[in-house]
Amino acid sequence: MNIFLAMIPAFFWGTTYAMTQFSLPDWPPLLLGALRALPAGLVLLAIKPSLPKKADWPVLIKLGAINIALFFSLIFIMALTLPSAISGVGMISVPVFAMLFHWAINKKRPSSLQAIFGAILIILAWMLFDPSAISLNPVGLLAMLAAISCIVVGSTIIKALGTRIHWWTVLTWQLIIGGTLLLIAAAIHAQFAPEQYVTAIQQFSMTNGFGLSWIILLNTVLGYIMYVWLLQRMTVVDFTFGGIANPIAGIVSGMVLLGESFTPHQYLLMASMILASIAPTLIQILRKKMTNTSAPER
Repeated sequence: MNIFLAMIPAFFWGTTYAMTQFSLPDWPPLLLGALRALPAGLVLLAIKPSLPKKADWPVLIKLGAINIALFFSLIFIMALTLPSAISGVGMISVPVFAMLFHWAINKKRPSSLQAIFGAILIILAWMLFDPSAISLNPVGLLAMLAAISCIVVGSTIIKALGTRIHWWTVLTWQLIIGGTLLLIAAAIHAQFAPEQYVTAIQQFSMTNGFGLSWIILLNTVLGYIMYVWLLQRMTVVDFTFGGIANPIAGIVSGMVLLGESFTPHQYLLMASMILASIAPTLIQILRKKMTNTSAPER
């Protein structure tokens, strides 16, 4: 049951790419990021009001800039430039980048199991993103790498906070701060490239409204509320297995909404990447069960 619950926010996050291309294909990424973050943050604030302490504002501004403003804008650049399935599957490489980051910065060596499957994941990604096999927008790929880096850096900052600031306060205010920064950036960008913004407003349609509602209410408000609520009640293992819903949602929503299709070989590589991402956790669980089973009774 826990794993199923963890799959719900992961699934909605995985639909972001296809839903954006389907319903908001010509909207500026900065505006999309602002509309995703700021309303969601205000809804969370209304549900459970909180006000950070004076000493907490600097770190919340940093988190809002990295975790929300920069990350959301990169996500929408990916959504508008890469196939949904590629975006969803590519983002499961986060643990590998986190492993390399902590190895380089904190001198924390990965376990042999993590290193082996990390290397396998990199090889599979190299094969999937091979330019001779599939044509991908280099801007989208760079945005993917930058978005993964945002997750790693942002998660490191949050982990360093410990329990100093309540999780709900961190989530609420990083959305509000990040959304405000994106709104300011969008307003500045609109001065230099007003066409996209004018077109988005003048040609607003029911499809646009449906897409925005999906991204704001389901992907962000519901997704993050469930994430925060589950974070206090679930193990890392549950989250690991629940997270496979993200790339699967990217593949399925791309097929349903955008008619994306790939070769059987490419689908096999995607499935192999998903399995490689959860393999270390799965093996650890099996080892623990075998140890407990073989332990002598007393």
